[in-house]
Amino acid sequence: MQGNAGIKDIAERLSISSATVSRALNDKPGVSASLRQRVLEVAAQLNFTPNLAARSLVGARTLTVAFMVHQQAFPVSSDPFYFVMLPGVERVLAQVGYHVVLTTIGDGAIEADHLRVVRERRVDGAILAGPDIPTALILSLVQRGLPIVLIDNSLERTALDCVLFDNREGARLAVEHLLWHGRRRVAFAGGPMAWLSTRERGDGYRDAMRKQGLEPIVVHEEATTVQTGFQAGHELLGMDEPPDAIFAVNDAMALGIIKAARELGVRVPEDLAVVGFDDISMAESAHPPLTTVRIAKEIMGELAARRLLDLIGGDAHTEHNEHGIPVKSIVGINLVVRASCGCSVEKKVRG
Repeated sequence: MQGNAGIKDIAERLSISSATVSRALNDKPGVSASLRQRVLEVAAQLNFTPNLAARSLVGARTLTVAFMVHQQAFPVSSDPFYFVMLPGVERVLAQVGYHVVLTTIGDGAIEADHLRVVRERRVDGAILAGPDIPTALILSLVQRGLPIVLIDNSLERTALDCVLFDNREGARLAVEHLLWHGRRRVAFAGGPMAWLSTRERGDGYRDAMRKQGLEPIVVHEEATTVQTGFQAGHELLGMDEPPDAIFAVNDAMALGIIKAARELGVRVPEDLAVVGFDDISMAESAHPPLTTVRIAKEIMGELAARRLLDLIGGDAHTEHNEHGIPVKSIVGINLVVRASCGCSVEKKVRG
């Protein structure tokens, strides 16, 4: 053959699979030293030259991964939480010659083939950021064999690699700070109960309230946006005995609650203390500046990228994970105290 031999030709000559040939040519595990040498010898005899077409075969690489978020994450300016993780992802991937593509997921995407980058094999793996990505889609990607890592999400019955933050502890710190200010009717404004972050932050809220023998006041909205925070604010402040403090499941909702309070003539923080979670860029510039739980977002991106590269490289069995069990990484938090809780000077309270 004169320069047009492919992986399939090598596989047929040696009576082995194309996947085995690809692993041998790409210096991947699962091939004995003697067989790898035979593959290289036959490749040389057939004048084999890798080409773009070969990438469609099993084991080939695109050197690209997808960073997937739900389409509701746009516009970015409304809540840029997950996009702040991207520099961390890119920094790790660039070290090994990989690139990242941003992919949005619509409400109707529940199967792997609904995503063009997956259907056309344009990526070697994916980082899925956010609790609002359909479980059916996640399981479809797993069944397809695409390496994936979840951020801010974890399935209840299927163990998958994920990067989380200490939601429960962060919520506990936030509510305890409100109680330290002397507030006693502290409410929790949460998102959908199907979301892990809502459940865990709600648990942390209840932990702090239970410790003081106080009755929980809880509302849940269908999303966690400024608008749903505005709705939650009106609902809570419209009660016969309104709360004197609100812990919101995220900063976007907290900002909506402050907006509702202003419309109703309720002063923040004099009449109502408000605390959020995430420390998005708008938190510091809010009026008043928002007390919130800070998460090391870029570090989360770095951890997710490193784990995904392990999975892509077939290195799920690391020295710390010898049985191939999915890795759950939990990132710590800090409470950043600003004026919305009643404090006059910004400071950090370590968790």
